[in-house]
Amino acid sequence: MKEESSKKSVVTLLTLIVAAFLGAWLLSFMKPPVVVAPPPAKPVNYRLSPLGKIPDWKSLEAYQGTITHEQFLADLTQYFTCSNAWQEFIEVRKSHALIVEVASDRKRTFRLNFAPTSELEKAPRFWRTKQEMRIPAGKTPLQGLHIAIDAGHIGGEWAQMEERWFKIGDGKPVTEGDMTLYVAKLLQPMLEQKGATVSMVRKDTKPLTSDRPAQLLPLVREQNPSLSNPFYVNKAAESLFYRTSEIRARATHVNQVLKPDLVLCLHFNAVGWGDPANPTLVDENHFHILLNGAFTDEEIGYDDQRFEMIRKILQGTIHEEAAVGGVMADVFAKQSGLPPYPYEPDSRRARNVAGHPYLWARNLLANRLYDCPVIFFEPYVMNSQVVYERIQAGDYPGMLVVAGQPQKSIYREYADAVVDGLLEYYKVAP
Repeated sequence: MKEESSKKSVVTLLTLIVAAFLGAWLLSFMKPPVVVAPPPAKPVNYRLSPLGKIPDWKSLEAYQGTITHEQFLADLTQYFTCSNAWQEFIEVRKSHALIVEVASDRKRTFRLNFAPTSELEKAPRFWRTKQEMRIPAGKTPLQGLHIAIDAGHIGGEWAQMEERWFKIGDGKPVTEGDMTLYVAKLLQPMLEQKGATVSMVRKDTKPLTSDRPAQLLPLVREQNPSLSNPFYVNKAAESLFYRTSEIRARATHVNQVLKPDLVLCLHFNAVGWGDPANPTLVDENHFHILLNGAFTDEEIGYDDQRFEMIRKILQGTIHEEAAVGGVMADVFAKQSGLPPYPYEPDSRRARNVAGHPYLWARNLLANRLYDCPVIFFEPYVMNSQVVYERIQAGDYPGMLVVAGQPQKSIYREYADAVVDGLLEYYKVAP
């Protein structure tokens, strides 16, 4: 029995060996299967503004069904665009809008679904409206309000590079970045005393960006191959540093770290002064406040700016900006006596907001990238004869005769008007 079982095992083993040999022999005559590789993905040719990021359209899914057809169209046409050029990239239907994601491929669109009734208050955001704060009567007037103060420009050693500097004879240099920082430092304790939480976007004259002009030279040469003159290449790199990279760094800090309810962007205005060492002084002087909007026809053609415009509309910031900005403009104009800036009636770069003479929409990098309401102040023409004399007088308490009449220091007038405007807007009705 054992011998018979052993023979069967040997036969089975030989059978398996022969089968394996025959299988391998047959396979040697067969061609391997042809693997067809998928065609390589076509690279997306985005059109981006300087240092702009590729838009993340998926991030807007959180806003689906929060804005009505009527509100979207009204905001788009009244505040955010200057002509009908938007129709090349946005198709507004009754229930939704189709928005071109990539200008080079018009078939790639983002579908934004409208809400039957406004649900903007449900849109994702970190800031609160005046109504949402519900400051109790009798409490500190600005209790619970988180304000970020963004002192415009950089100043210090960067002032001349920024072209926000001029000097007359032995007079004090006029440097906007230093002046805005001075006002910011006056404002912070004043607002904190009224109960607000105050964050300074910058506390000194050091840039927030880690970029420097020399590092940006290769990018300038890549993006502007026709720019060969070293002087103009350097100027372009400097501009990219302080106009773009610095503002983008501040936006990241505001949106990811500070997360305030409101940003106050402080600036001083100016008109062309010519040679900064021998500037032209003028008689004009004025004031206005800028809110985000009025994207030009060219700007809408950039994929990142078109995305940022839609995002700002969905955030609903324009309505809170118009409300607080209108009150602050009234107070500032009354206390400073400054007339409104005269934008051209048919401007293709600005839109008037709510018929207010001091309130205008402009597409500036700061008020576009900050994910909350932004009040962008533009008072006082620095190279106005009167303003220049007030700047030369410096800061002082009380009143002093300057430019022929008793006046507060220009810095304290600025700070007082901002604080009083906020108190007026956020005051609790008796």
